[in-house]
Formats: sequence, C-alpha cells, structure tokens
Amino acid sequence: MTDILATIQTKLTLAFAPSLLSVEDESHQHAGHGGAAEHKAEFGDTPSHIHIRITAAALEDLSRLARHRAVMDTIVDEVKRLHAIRLTVND
Repeated sequence: MTDILATIQTKLTLAFAPSLLSVEDESHQHAGHGGAAEHKAEFGDTPSHIHIRITAAALEDLSRLARHRAVMDTIVDEVKRLHAIRLTVND
C-alpha cells in the first residue's frame, strides 16, 4: 500500500470508525488514458485513480451527498494529489 492510500485509510478510520473500509489503487485500469503521463510527471508513483469503499454507522443518517462530502472533506489534502476517486459509501 502506498503512503497516500495508507494516509487515506488512517484518516477515514479515525473519522468514521467504519465496519468496512477498502482503499484500492485502480490506476492500472487507466494507464495510457489522457492525463496519465502528466500525473506521473507531477506526482511520480502516487496513484492516479482510487476506489474507496466505506460503510460506517456514523454516515448512516446522512443523505448520499452529505456522506460523500463528509468523506471527501476528511481526505481533502490527499484528493489534491489524485486524478479520480470512485467512492462507494454505505451501499
């Protein structure tokens, strides 16, 4: 697991105490797509595309949009170094 993925996992664990949390690098599925070379030039081996799957009681009473905002607000610094995030929250 890369540093950014570990940081994201730690932040989400501390913020939401999830019953399920998965942070996966999906960059290999997008190799050669537009922007891949630019991302590598700017951020090196930092993943460009990730999938976050999280289930947490702390997010249950929120609307879908509020859940997504809560997760994204928690990892705002890391988001700046990613090209795309696929997010599955309490689904």
